[in-house]
Amino acid sequence: MKVVFVLFDSLNRHMLSSYGGTQIPTPNFDRLARRTVTFDKHYVGSLPCMPARRDMLTGRLSFLHRSWGPLEPFDNAFPELLHEKAGVYSHLITDHFHYWEDGGATYHNRYDSYEFVRGQEGDRWKAIVQPHWERLREMYHERQFTTERRKYFSQNIINREFIREEKDFPAVQCFAHGFEFLDRNRDADNWLLQIETFDPHEPFHAPSRFKERFNSGWNGPIHDWPRYGRVDELPQECEELRANYHAVVSMCDHLLGKLLDYFDRHDMWKDTALVVTTDHGFLLGEHDFWAKNRMNLYEELAHIPLFIHDPRRPECAGTRSAALTQTIDLAPTFLDFFNVEPAKEMEGFALTSMMAGEKRREGVLFGYFGGAVNIADGRYTYHRFPEDLARQEIYQYTLMPTHIFSPFTPGEMAEATMAEPFSFTKGARLLKVPVTKRSPMYDNYGPGALLESDTRLYDLQEDPGQQNPLTDKEQEERLLALMIELMRANDAPPEAFTRLGLSVEPIGAAELR
Repeated sequence: MKVVFVLFDSLNRHMLSSYGGTQIPTPNFDRLARRTVTFDKHYVGSLPCMPARRDMLTGRLSFLHRSWGPLEPFDNAFPELLHEKAGVYSHLITDHFHYWEDGGATYHNRYDSYEFVRGQEGDRWKAIVQPHWERLREMYHERQFTTERRKYFSQNIINREFIREEKDFPAVQCFAHGFEFLDRNRDADNWLLQIETFDPHEPFHAPSRFKERFNSGWNGPIHDWPRYGRVDELPQECEELRANYHAVVSMCDHLLGKLLDYFDRHDMWKDTALVVTTDHGFLLGEHDFWAKNRMNLYEELAHIPLFIHDPRRPECAGTRSAALTQTIDLAPTFLDFFNVEPAKEMEGFALTSMMAGEKRREGVLFGYFGGAVNIADGRYTYHRFPEDLARQEIYQYTLMPTHIFSPFTPGEMAEATMAEPFSFTKGARLLKVPVTKRSPMYDNYGPGALLESDTRLYDLQEDPGQQNPLTDKEQEERLLALMIELMRANDAPPEAFTRLGLSVEPIGAAELR
């Protein structure tokens, strides 16, 4: 068996034509759908970027115990299990620079080999000690310009000075490296190639030929990096931001098409699996918000695309699956391709068993650490917030105390105690670190970042746009009972229930408080 795994970042499901989108032509995603099983009810798990990847690698949810951080010593990473159990060679090609920051530095080393393409967003790549700031200030919108060093905005401005031609763009290079790997190795057996690109994550920087297709009429400075928060831009500014996102998605569709051409040219469909998905969506003004991390986990963020081709089941090409699935199912799926049993700590199911719509779960649990606990069952979504985000009792459980940009501070660690092992830590006790407003994560992707915090229930059948929260005590109690069941299966700590006002009596006895 051979596997190609394509992972985009912030790819909006609802904008792909294979999912009914009409804003952006995506002919190659349509081609992909004709060759694969398209999963219609695929959801996120832990968010944002690196928590999502931890779920993908380990096959279990992490957001009830930990925020953004590295893989832990007790985690099961599917590339290592493939190597240990079946001698499968894994290779990662990525421009996702978060792997090389403090909060992600243990991920890429789980693969047999890896290539890092430089230059995306705030990647500390090129060095210009004294940039021509006044020239650059005129080039960029004031909301994405700063002269302060070690900030994503300023580093991105420097990086873009070195990304001029289409071949220079990191996503283009990622796929080029992928074709190099395939040229050298496609006739070998027992390998997994992961082609992962940061695009269409912001900033929405695409080669000019893709941008020309979505001309918004904007004549101002470069404006392709939306804020995280409420929409307060002028209409023309909003249209320019959306146009730039559309351009990057169009580029991603083009690159996907080149991969599909390669599969066709070398008849790889007969012996090579292909999995294409993303980590989460991105709001472009829906619900009056930009981006993520600040708001409720609406469908645009949580309901994501997934396509799978399994060469062992060619009859499934062009079909759709209504099975309820999520990102924790990826690790067991990659193991299943090579007939490797999942680790006992994994919560996910092999997606190959659900390609025809087999029902393996009643609901999916997802969320940000410190925010709501959310559940979807295929029709309803329920978003349960703590009564007071600022006063909730919550702890990080870790043996790898780093945030996205830095280690935990001495002040955080001074309050840490030792917690007894969880069922998934293989006997290891963990640091139990209280979350306070002084934590570097608190206002970035933690409780202090949220601008919405009211508990809501939505009926997606009657209200697919989630515009009108529903009052239905019977459905809320049912979903709460299922939420408690899934939280228990995840071995969530006691305070995870308390912060949400949930009783922990036997399933079915949850009380609304």
